Amino acid sequence: MTQFPTWAVHGDGRSVRPGDVVHPDERLSWPRTVGVGVQHVVAMFGATFTVPLITGFPPATTLFFSGLGTLLFLLITGNRLPSYLGSSFAFIAPVIAAKTDGGIGAALGGIVVAGAALALVGVVVHVAGARWIDALMPPVVTGAIVALIGLNLAPVAWDGGGAGTGVKAQPLIAVVTLLAILVSTVLFRGFLARLSILLGVVVGWLVAALTGQLDQQAVTGLRQAAWVGLPEFHTPSFSLRAVVLVIPVILVLIAENAGHVKAVAAMTGRNLDRQMGRAFLGDGVATVLAGSGGGSGTTTYAENIGVMAATRVYSTAAYWVAGGTAILLGLCPKFGALILTVPAGVLGGATTALYGLIAVLGARIWIENRVDFHDPVNLFTAAVAVIVGAANYTLTVGDLSFNGIALGTAAALAIYHGMRLIARLRNTTPNPDPDHSPHPHPSTER
Repeated sequence: MTQFPTWAVHGDGRSVRPGDVVHPDERLSWPRTVGVGVQHVVAMFGATFTVPLITGFPPATTLFFSGLGTLLFLLITGNRLPSYLGSSFAFIAPVIAAKTDGGIGAALGGIVVAGAALALVGVVVHVAGARWIDALMPPVVTGAIVALIGLNLAPVAWDGGGAGTGVKAQPLIAVVTLLAILVSTVLFRGFLARLSILLGVVVGWLVAALTGQLDQQAVTGLRQAAWVGLPEFHTPSFSLRAVVLVIPVILVLIAENAGHVKAVAAMTGRNLDRQMGRAFLGDGVATVLAGSGGGSGTTTYAENIGVMAATRVYSTAAYWVAGGTAILLGLCPKFGALILTVPAGVLGGATTALYGLIAVLGARIWIENRVDFHDPVNLFTAAVAVIVGAANYTLTVGDLSFNGIALGTAAALAIYHGMRLIARLRNTTPNPDPDHSPHPHPSTER
């Protein structure tokens, strides 16, 4: 029988000495641990509630399942891997597409299957090791997939996917929100700067309220909402079309979880490679759970890595506090109704920044891994995949429809491995880009 985890008190429990870190199996005093846990909730909140607002999912339900999923993740990883599981932006485009024909039930069914697939990958990785993932998804492929997701979402920022929930609906409010995000990022320092998205949303909301641009129906719902109650649950339905649209997201989740494990290992000085499979399994189970009740698919959050880096506190105890706090907020209908009052222009301004960050993150993956774009295999892998995703190429086969994210992901994998295989069979090295030096740097791809 699994026992509730315990933690050794770090030092005097009140401070962290220079050069020290509070390891996952340690904690500070409980009041300080609670404080750090609440910081984690604040850090993840802006991104986590934005996803359901864009996709039309109940925000309180998503928040509830993100907290519950975090606690499950901690249990599955043996309380060794600190992480908060928030809403994954990778689900936005395929979920919107899946909802078009099948409604929220079909989208949830796709999320459930994607989560189950990720959990299965976790079991395989736990048994066989994680090296095959590096071979399947080298940095040029991972970066291309992440970049094309951000670019594929660009129309959603403008027009909310045709739902009128973007910049187009309230351009002035959108600009105010975006400016507030940008100014907050450079005006503040440390942890407060990491809340720039949330601060921008608050400023945009206040300006909309002062100028009478809040949805009065949503405001009425806020007044009438109870303080305590269950969130709005939905049940999934399963269609092959929705599953095909959503399933490619697991490649992004694999990359995000693997990056999270590596980042925590580097910051704590501990080898956590053996936890990689458990991380995939934990996120997969949490995503299945969320999709089964009406919540968004989850992933490990980089925002919370920032909190850990700033505080040097990697205690999983803080994440138990964060998960519990999110669950309690999800059980407050008044809080969920407040989120629903966020105006369309505010969402448009915030998502303009967020989707752009996702696209640039793909380029950051290339830069940090020193991907050699003199190598035409890398060059064509990224070039074709990004255009397919950005233009949202669509392929319809019978009742199935494959969107830009699915086709772009498939293109990245097929082009990279196909071209490498042909070159290997011919026992040749692809010719370098003729516009560059005849002696390109060695490729970092494996």
